Amino acid sequence: MLIGIYYKFWPLLPFQYKREEKCAMLKPSKPKENERTIAEVESPEDKSFDTALRPVDFTEFIGQEKIKEALRIFLQAAQGRKETLDHILFYGPPGLGKTSLANIVASEMGVNIKTTSGPAIERAGDLASILTNLEAGDILFIDEIHRLPRVVEEVLYPAMEDYSLDIVLGKGPGARSVKLDLPKFTLIGATTRFAMLSAPLRDRFGSVYRLDYYEPNEIKKIVMRSAEILKTPLHETGAHEIAKRSRRTPRTANRLLRRCRDFAQVKGYKNIDSVSAQGALDMLSVDSLGLDENDRRILYTIIEKFSGGPVGIQTLAAATAEETDTIEGIYEPYLMRIGFLTRTPKGRVATPQAYEHLGIKVRPDQKTLL
Repeated sequence: MLIGIYYKFWPLLPFQYKREEKCAMLKPSKPKENERTIAEVESPEDKSFDTALRPVDFTEFIGQEKIKEALRIFLQAAQGRKETLDHILFYGPPGLGKTSLANIVASEMGVNIKTTSGPAIERAGDLASILTNLEAGDILFIDEIHRLPRVVEEVLYPAMEDYSLDIVLGKGPGARSVKLDLPKFTLIGATTRFAMLSAPLRDRFGSVYRLDYYEPNEIKKIVMRSAEILKTPLHETGAHEIAKRSRRTPRTANRLLRRCRDFAQVKGYKNIDSVSAQGALDMLSVDSLGLDENDRRILYTIIEKFSGGPVGIQTLAAATAEETDTIEGIYEPYLMRIGFLTRTPKGRVATPQAYEHLGIKVRPDQKTLL
């Protein structure tokens, strides 16, 4: 194959995992000092655990019921017609199960899945190497698809529409174009930044699904299932305590479960109940609503140094020694989602709910701002 002469193959990750072998390799470990326990983004430690805990079919996947029902119909229709699936796009906050759903789709269809990410595909040749090694019906899963370079994205358009690649070999007058026919495949993209996808790329997906945050009872079921896989004794009260502080995100809940498991093991608890879970999470400074020291520091700064606001983002960043992007992208979304912080034309303002949670009384002169 001509492409093989010019481009090296990019390593691809298969979907098939042996859950028992993965679980046997998992050992309690101490989180890094610079890692937020309640962060929604995946840490290096999360990867091995996520693989072991990942659901393998729709019956094991808890939550996102409307999306699961739509996908079931979508898959059954394609199987009935013996056709390749339309391209699928999953978007939403990190840690909600986009990768798991992509793998489940491949499993339900009985096809192979090749996994890569937007930043990993740096050149058009990298994409060509991946696509030419797909078989008919295979699924290509691209995580963080919004980070694909524009030159790669343009090569992807005809591949998605016409299942072909136009590759230019050489430079200058001696350059020639080679058209390669591709097997019919399904592209599944995942992104946390839907708005950053270009309109031409978005329009080429036949189905687009937004994953939302989970309900507390769903998180509780996920934690109970994870504890069973990890062979960790977990009482229902302990699962409830973890679910309360998980920010309604499965990835965060599973990370808190691991920390509670470590705590129970070292302190000699026979199982993780409400007492041991509270002890572990209090030690990690994760409060009843899932706020950690960094979240509370942002709120305390607004309330104590700037009388509750409004305060500009640049001023707030300087006062907390944080980057503006960090505040806007990491801290603010959750604080705004639970109603502790609002954005106004003049700046950020702490809400009465934030005062109440922190045990601070609102001064009379601040009520007009709230």
